[in-house]
Amino acid sequence: MREKIKTRDALQKILEGLKERGKKIVFTNGCFDILHIGHVRYLEEARRLGDILVVALNSDRSVRSIKGPSRPLTPEAERAEVLSALACVDYVVIFDEPDPLKLISSLVPHILVKGGDWTLETTIGREVVERAGGRVVIIPQIQGVSTSGIIERIVKRRTGDQ
Repeated sequence: MREKIKTRDALQKILEGLKERGKKIVFTNGCFDILHIGHVRYLEEARRLGDILVVALNSDRSVRSIKGPSRPLTPEAERAEVLSALACVDYVVIFDEPDPLKLISSLVPHILVKGGDWTLETTIGREVVERAGGRVVIIPQIQGVSTSGIIERIVKRRTGDQ
């Protein structure tokens, strides 16, 4: 499954060829620090929107800048490999910036997917995708399921504060 993990340049060439063949490219991004049922359902739903699902993964440095010095719990190479093992994921690419705008601008997917904690107005890369004739889709979150919530439960159980 590691063959699904691509560099930005390699992925850009692959996607150009797929677009020429009429394939619809779906793009999403995230930290995916502890993969959970919410992530899996989200990615499966995103994949149903097109032919190819690209998951852009925040690098360790990028996650730390967003989530703080104690994150990520899982290193980027392992997070990428776990994502690539999912049947619904076609490609994984790691990006080091705080947000995926540069990557979206270079790949220009047909559909940009974000979770329900985002709105159309706050979705980074929306203008790039819409200008190219694509669209943004917001997929609702599963309530009560989050990486932060899982971490909290682990800490509470470990300290006996169940």
